[in-house]
Amino acid sequence: MSYFCLPKINFKTQSAMSGIIKSSIAKKYWMAATGLFLCLFLVGHLAGNLQLFIPGEEGKIQFNEYAKFMTTNPLVRVLSIVTFASVLFHVIDGIVLTVNNRKARPQQYAYSKPGKNSMWTSRNMGVLGTIILAFLITHLSNFWYKMKFGSLPVDSAGFTDLHGVVMEAFQSPVYVIIYVVSMIAIAFHLWHGFGSAFKSLGVSQKKYTPFIEKAGYAFSILIPLGFAIIPIYVFLTNS
Repeated sequence: MSYFCLPKINFKTQSAMSGIIKSSIAKKYWMAATGLFLCLFLVGHLAGNLQLFIPGEEGKIQFNEYAKFMTTNPLVRVLSIVTFASVLFHVIDGIVLTVNNRKARPQQYAYSKPGKNSMWTSRNMGVLGTIILAFLITHLSNFWYKMKFGSLPVDSAGFTDLHGVVMEAFQSPVYVIIYVVSMIAIAFHLWHGFGSAFKSLGVSQKKYTPFIEKAGYAFSILIPLGFAIIPIYVFLTNS
């Protein structure tokens, strides 16, 4: 007769490792999937925002037309709902996970050296997520809410003038600083999260890992940098 030796499960640890989704495996995959989906969203959103570099009335109309398409197209609206749901889950579950892990380990090990055992970004994903969540709330209230529910003027082509709202917001040095700092937080978040997402999904072979790591580092720098340059450019050219 043979016996199977089952590993002892520490239910306290398992509880601490789970956030909104109680299954740690399901949570791992869902966090990775929503994270990569949000990376695609960032690329598309940046592509649209780059139209703010186009000067004059042409740039205004083109950006406002883009804004109308993003808020009225049925397919885009479905994707927007998925995006908002992904953002809320990804950020909130990350915060809950961080809190649970700290409760499970209220006192740091006496001889632990976190600086040598892990990257700063991996140890502070919860803090970075909180900063990003606060920025998203501010960002949506300043732009999306006004576009959907505000009473905005129209441009010469008859489109709701969100371009004017953006230009006005980026005239505030305080908001520009907040925006740039938030992009730095996103950059640090992506620096760790991009590669970790692929590892969570099982893509960690030696053949692909170096490329994924390099692509992740490039992505975490170029995308936030592209976003950060826009308010700085608008502020400097209109001040």
